[in-house]
Amino acid sequence: MTTNNWTPEQPIVSLNNVYKSFGELEVLKGISFDVMKGEVICIIGPSGSGKSTLIRCINALNDINSGSIKVHGLEVNDSNLNKLELRKNVGMVFQQYNLFPHKTALENIMMAPELVLKEPKGDVLVKAQALIRKVRLEDKQNNYPAELSGGQQQRVAIARSLAMNPDVMLFDEVTAALDPETVKEVLITIKELAAEGMTCILVTHEMGFARELADHIYFTDRGIIVEHGPPATFFKEAKDPRTKEFLSQIL
Repeated sequence: MTTNNWTPEQPIVSLNNVYKSFGELEVLKGISFDVMKGEVICIIGPSGSGKSTLIRCINALNDINSGSIKVHGLEVNDSNLNKLELRKNVGMVFQQYNLFPHKTALENIMMAPELVLKEPKGDVLVKAQALIRKVRLEDKQNNYPAELSGGQQQRVAIARSLAMNPDVMLFDEVTAALDPETVKEVLITIKELAAEGMTCILVTHEMGFARELADHIYFTDRGIIVEHGPPATFFKEAKDPRTKEFLSQIL
């Protein structure tokens, strides 16, 4: 999906003055930020602050009312956008794993490369087996989703997204539905991806994870970015009262 004029010195994802409403309810009110290739960005904030809507807009799951979202220099807010091409490049993992219940873990990972990318079955099998090893579930590859824990299903969902060879991964509260034991397994998987240079944008409540891994943190409240910065300064030197109050409740 790279366009001729995009170079790695430019942001891989760029939002400029993005507005989004659902009916009368204005959810995003002029959001702007840039993400460079290989960066890990964490978006935090209270429930209902527009975090999930924001990353769904990057993947064109929600349309925006005005403003610009560019991925690889390609405008997402365009009626002629090829959404399939966009989603080959921008993987997304949700709070709900949405695995196909009648397919094994391995088959779930193989579906999109076979059906969407039209890759040969033999190649897809090799890739899927490598991905299931990557998320440390090779001993579960023939299990069905109902036979896996929540954390295991979420790791299969991550592997399934990676099977499309994306350049950017979006994670929307991927640990929110998990018990504390399995949260760690999923965060380790994301951490390894980040270490390999994957561009990651996460909506998360996991502050320890954000502090350790993020290059930049954005705090949103009521549809605006209230404050942002690298973890070293963000957590110690927050200036806005709303940020301070939010951090005091969760840290």
